[in-house]
Order: sequence, then C-alpha cells, then structure tokens
Amino acid sequence: MQSIIWDWNGTLLNDLDFCISTINVLLKKRQLDILDRFSYKEVFSFPVKDYYEAIGFDFSKEDFSIPAREFIDLYNSGVPRCNLHAAATEVLEHFKNMGLRQFVLSAMQQDMLEKTLEHQNILHYFEGVAGLNDHYAVSKIERGEQLIRRYSINKAEATIIGDTNHDFEVAQQLEIDCILVADGHQSVERLEATGAKVIEELQQLKTLPI
Repeated sequence: MQSIIWDWNGTLLNDLDFCISTINVLLKKRQLDILDRFSYKEVFSFPVKDYYEAIGFDFSKEDFSIPAREFIDLYNSGVPRCNLHAAATEVLEHFKNMGLRQFVLSAMQQDMLEKTLEHQNILHYFEGVAGLNDHYAVSKIERGEQLIRRYSINKAEATIIGDTNHDFEVAQQLEIDCILVADGHQSVERLEATGAKVIEELQQLKTLPI
C-alpha cells in the first residue's frame, strides 16, 4: 500500500515567519544581524548547529545548548498560534480518501510533535508519528528507519514530502522517493538544486501521481 511520510515544520505547519521572529530574538540579544524571509530561506539548514554558526553564533563564547534551549522555549510557547498551510487538511483528507497510509517524521521533539498535531486537529490522519527524543534536531534518519520497521512501510511504495534539502537527504538515506514543497523554510532554488521534484504549494499534490 502506498505511504506518505510527511515532514511537519514548514511542510504542513506554516511556522516560517514565527521561526524567523523567534531566531531574531536570539540574534538581537547577541547584537547580531537579524534575518528577513529571503536571508533565512538561503541559510536555514540541518544540523541546526551549523545554521546557528552560519548566522553568527559563536560557540567558543557559549555552548550551543544555550541558544538551542532559548529557541525551543520561545518556539514551544508560541507555536500554538501558528496555522497549518492553507491546503494541508484538504490534502490530508484527499490522501485518506485514496486509501494511502500517512505518517509524520519530524525534527520536533516527540511529545511536542504529538501535542501540536493534536492542537491542529489532524493527529487522526496519521498511522504513526516519529519525532526526535531531544531538542537539538540532529537527524531524522534513525527515526525514519525506526518508523519504517515499526509500521512495515514498503519503501518502494513510499514518498517523503518535505520543505528542505535535509528532507531530500533523509529520503535518499532511507531509499524513498521525495517531493519538496517550496512554501516552507528553504528557497525554491535550494530545493531544485537537490534534483528532487519541487512544487510551489501543497495543493499541487492532488494532481500528482503518488
């Protein structure tokens, strides 16, 4: 049976502007240059420690865990105010009606991931949900392997849908097809550079052969 493995942040959840405003709080505190949408989409990456260094954090002066914890605390307190992307529920319902299995694979911490999915009233669409077990968003590959084993997902009949080149890297490591949506945390140019199929918005998924 065909399976969809969704990324969460930026793909289904429209948290781009909130993430920019949150990281800018940390940058201002350290008297570093703040980010706008363009600069953020050009620099955001995984692992997030590398992204932090790229925007000016100096981990010879403070441990990475300090801004990482600051960001997570600010993010978790405000993420309930974020909305889903406009067509998210419509597309989830479309795939459900097609009889597809749906899962979430996210760099968000597991408990918070489940809470945010429930808050958005879409948890029931997913057969399984896999987040990370710590806050530092190192990699989704191991969790993806666990998800595949636990739910006996057929890789040949699976597609990862995400919004970053890291989602493509995860898909490659897991040997699964990938579609990237250029409506999240990275620019369309960076996504297209992966060679993956790139679409502008979720609505287009309804017209693609999955």
